[in-house]
Amino acid sequence: MSVNIQGMGWVTPLGAGLAEVWTRIENGERPPLQEITTVHSPGIHGGFLVPPKTVESLGRNPRLRRSSVITYYSVAAALAALENAGIQMTPATADRTAVIFAICSGGVVYTRKFYEAIVREGANAASPLLFPETVYNASASHLSALLGVTGMSYTLVGDGSVGMTALKFAEQLFETSEIDHCIVAGGEELDWILCEAYCEWRLPATLAEGGAALVLGRSGRFALDEIHEGVPFSRRSGARPAIRKVLVDLATKCGAVDLVVGSANHTFIDAAESAAIAENFHETPVELPKDFLGEALGAGALIQTIFAALALERRGIRKTLVSTLGFNHQAAGLILSASAA
Repeated sequence: MSVNIQGMGWVTPLGAGLAEVWTRIENGERPPLQEITTVHSPGIHGGFLVPPKTVESLGRNPRLRRSSVITYYSVAAALAALENAGIQMTPATADRTAVIFAICSGGVVYTRKFYEAIVREGANAASPLLFPETVYNASASHLSALLGVTGMSYTLVGDGSVGMTALKFAEQLFETSEIDHCIVAGGEELDWILCEAYCEWRLPATLAEGGAALVLGRSGRFALDEIHEGVPFSRRSGARPAIRKVLVDLATKCGAVDLVVGSANHTFIDAAESAAIAENFHETPVELPKDFLGEALGAGALIQTIFAALALERRGIRKTLVSTLGFNHQAAGLILSASAA
């Protein structure tokens, strides 16, 4: 079946409004690279952070005052997506709504903070308020509670392609259950330990933080014509054949597209993906939103999908392809078109 996008929202290093961020990308703007440090090491890393003025404009929700930053960004994106869809979350609506949260590294940040306090000040310094945020499904729990969703709420943990996996899972929920809406959200928060890990792994991507969310339904403004189930690979050399299979499968099922939205992020992903795209869509324009917004990991594939939808809406094109390659290790993709509904 074809699942449709009803609403979209994001929080990025370039702002939070759909039109605002799109315009800034179209104008070639990039956020400033900011230093990310720790008192425990002389190492300095750089990343794209959400500006404080963006956070202030979103306003803090009282129910999230003790939640993690990753939760805050993701919930803000989800609320914006519901508003964009024109949906008010009543008890009756919540009863027929599912939540799927895509995450990569968020809980690791809070595990570091929790144990750092113990090492520095002793076991009595361990905060019972901080510990719940070390759990990967904390953000999904906060979002579901805020919206009053008491039924289906899931958390998928993966790499930079995990948002694509979440969209495929949402499609399966629509096929097997009687829901009206599914909120697919993802987020990422930057911390020194996360940047240090990617440096040690020799993955020189410019990491970023933020959140993204899509409200999906059985009808809507944009049709997810085909969501690939994904192809895993066990080493970097397998990235190109994996993404090649994804693109061949999508081209076979859906034909030509007007735009490819890639996931290149200045790592081994770039060469593997660009070769596969050139082989299968050699005359199709390619855009790389991570050049402007950085690699937001858990939110990355959802940000790409929002970018593709905005391209459909604002450029008057008919069909886009979103290609994703993750670090550890998954290739996936989807075809998006303007809905006839």
